[in-house]
Amino acid sequence: SGLVLVKNPHLDLMEEDILYHLDLGTKTHNLPAMFGDIKFVCVGGSPKRMRAFAQFMQRELGLAGAGEDVADICAGSDRYAMYRAGPVLSISHGMGIPSISIMLHELIKLLHHAKCRDVTIIRIGTSGGLGIEPGSVVITDTAVDSSFQPRFEQVVLDDVVVRSTELDKDLAEELLACSRDIPDFPTLIGHTMCTYDFYEGQGRLDGALCSFSNEKKLEYLRRAYDAGVRNIEMESTAFAALCGLCGLKGESCPFHLL
Repeated sequence: SGLVLVKNPHLDLMEEDILYHLDLGTKTHNLPAMFGDIKFVCVGGSPKRMRAFAQFMQRELGLAGAGEDVADICAGSDRYAMYRAGPVLSISHGMGIPSISIMLHELIKLLHHAKCRDVTIIRIGTSGGLGIEPGSVVITDTAVDSSFQPRFEQVVLDDVVVRSTELDKDLAEELLACSRDIPDFPTLIGHTMCTYDFYEGQGRLDGALCSFSNEKKLEYLRRAYDAGVRNIEMESTAFAALCGLCGLKGESCPFHLL
């Protein structure tokens, strides 16, 4: 049917669903009127970047008000920022799996309540590249964990639930084809490794703690590269797992900073 799905039978028993961290709700807002025609959702870590992206989309789509400021739909909350440009929703998710997972739970419920159909969601943002040219864009085919496995482990009560992190292969190929029209930066498809930490988890030597040598770090990164990893960030496994389970056509396209 193309509808965004929620996998929670308890929601049907609730008089009101409050999307607390987005400052939205089913009784306080007409979600189908506000969001029912959304077709694309782009998410990224920084509120300022997602505001700039929404303004960019306004200009690209030739919408009224292009070049002007855009309103933050979640202005009543200081957790996330949300902007709209026609059929495109632009939302910040903060840093790391806990932050993006909270936002995604509420975003998926928002799209469900708004009766959105055939929604494509893309994560855009920064990442650390692995054996690729600085400034490259990596289109993720599979998000992997720190052991290079395509899985996301979520503790539910006292059980460890393992979820798949496969992303939409057709969408990845479509985005790669689009990139050929924009020769300004190298673009490739590869695995994205998701870690729980920016310092020790990504093999950095400059954190407050470090228990490994530079040689050990380089040996680990070589194994990651040999396993198909081309960039490292901190959200992709949760993003892939949640979007895949709820019927969202998803892709992650982080770019490698210098």
